[in-house]
Amino acid sequence: MAVSSCSFLPRVFNAYSSFECRSDPDFSGTPTGEKPRIGSNGRVTASLFCTGGGGLSSLIFRFPPNFVRQLSVKARRNCSNIGVAQVVAASWSNGPTSLYPSSAAAAASQAAAPSVPVSDDVAVVEGCIDNDSVQIGDSYDSKTSFLSSDGSITVHAGERLGRGIVTDAITTPVVNTSAYFFKKTQELIDFKEKRHTSFEYGRYGNPTTVVAEEKISALEGAESTLIMASGMCASTVMLMALVPAGGHIVTTTDCYRKTRIFIETILPKMGILATVIDPADVDGLESALNKNKVSLFFTESPTNPFLRCVDIEKVSKLCHSKGTLVCIDGTFATPLNQKALVLGADLVLHSATKFIGGHNDVLAGCISGSEKLVTEIRTLHHILGGTLNPNAAYLIIRGMKTLHLRVQQQNSTALRMAEVLEAHPRVKRVYYPGLPSHPEHEIAKRQMTGFGGVVSFEVDGDLMTTIKFVDALKIPYIAPSFGGCESIVDQPAIMSYWDLSQAERSKYGILDNLIRFSFGVEDFEDLKADILQALETIA
Repeated sequence: MAVSSCSFLPRVFNAYSSFECRSDPDFSGTPTGEKPRIGSNGRVTASLFCTGGGGLSSLIFRFPPNFVRQLSVKARRNCSNIGVAQVVAASWSNGPTSLYPSSAAAAASQAAAPSVPVSDDVAVVEGCIDNDSVQIGDSYDSKTSFLSSDGSITVHAGERLGRGIVTDAITTPVVNTSAYFFKKTQELIDFKEKRHTSFEYGRYGNPTTVVAEEKISALEGAESTLIMASGMCASTVMLMALVPAGGHIVTTTDCYRKTRIFIETILPKMGILATVIDPADVDGLESALNKNKVSLFFTESPTNPFLRCVDIEKVSKLCHSKGTLVCIDGTFATPLNQKALVLGADLVLHSATKFIGGHNDVLAGCISGSEKLVTEIRTLHHILGGTLNPNAAYLIIRGMKTLHLRVQQQNSTALRMAEVLEAHPRVKRVYYPGLPSHPEHEIAKRQMTGFGGVVSFEVDGDLMTTIKFVDALKIPYIAPSFGGCESIVDQPAIMSYWDLSQAERSKYGILDNLIRFSFGVEDFEDLKADILQALETIA
């Protein structure tokens, strides 16, 4: 396939000293090292190749059949969106390629190569293998030593070491497309018979979304990640994919209310029953495992809104001994503060709307784990929909680049404010796993490196007193979310449970004086002064 594209200068490639290509012979007859010619039409007309003599003397610009659609196992075919003239790095096998091939290999390649003419109208490249090993921008390897810290991983994973989208831009482009075309019917048949790779349709994948998924996988230490339209989408699809009709799950008392509603009202329609236990009730979990054929133990840790913590390592060992899967919703923890998969969980789920996105401007959910389990969930997801828009995926990528900075600030502010609140006479109780008074403080210390940016507490007063306190605050927004740069406050009795009577709310521990405060990245002293002045209004 001859490739013509927008004009470009060879110097663009000279900056990439790490460029690697096979030791393919120069079919054009151009002497080694000769600079490409720019024709009157502005197109490159010479074909250049790497040689065994050392150094970058050439580049490959001719692509074999299907090459555009086999750029990457995960990104497939985005050349048409970006322009093949921007190709700046290539790997011709799934393994590492030497920049200086042996002379024997070069000679063998020279002997086997056919002669291909070069036209004056297009850049021509030959010598690529027409199979799935042809890649542009290898996917990120989370084991790479020079990205050893979470901070570096959030910035570079899925991008710095190669991405399927072919571009020399620092930031990942947004690929807005609803479908992917096939050049010929035979290519479509090859795809259907699994000899050719493609996303095929926008609901099944997108190159921009893949970058976000790989970034999260690297941070979680997961084989695979599936990102969806919201956290609830991730939760519900996961439950339906992994729990069979007539199955049984175990979950915990304290959790996001919409998750509880789904478990209590929707799953029973499929014959799926649930045992609900206290987050710290390991004996209750063991009893449920012994009495029922439990497919899944699903819990948040920390939980919403009381920030209870489950001993992930302990419950994982117990569940696995009974053949039960473990999924942890780690939204409140973030992947920086807690590594649920490392602790033994099979899956970790996040509402990426919260800390991962971090800017209160995008809805998303993600689930990470083994390739096998994530593939099962992905299969159902492709049927149900709930696909993340690629523009939203870009916002997740952008947000994650500052995740470690934001979480460090939020961890620090939340812990310091929790200590201030616990000592204040107008505060009855504080719920925060970083405090020694928290029932699972020791568990949190073992499995978390930071305790998160959300603090729940009860003021000394009734519903109206609490409303007065909330309304006196000047910095935080009254809103139903958390984890963003801006601080957010809400009164769960009103925000999430107002449709229930006071007696019904109390069954879930939701008292009228409960406050959930999500600390943003504002200055600690400003937030402290604001909270203290608001507490003074109810003194």
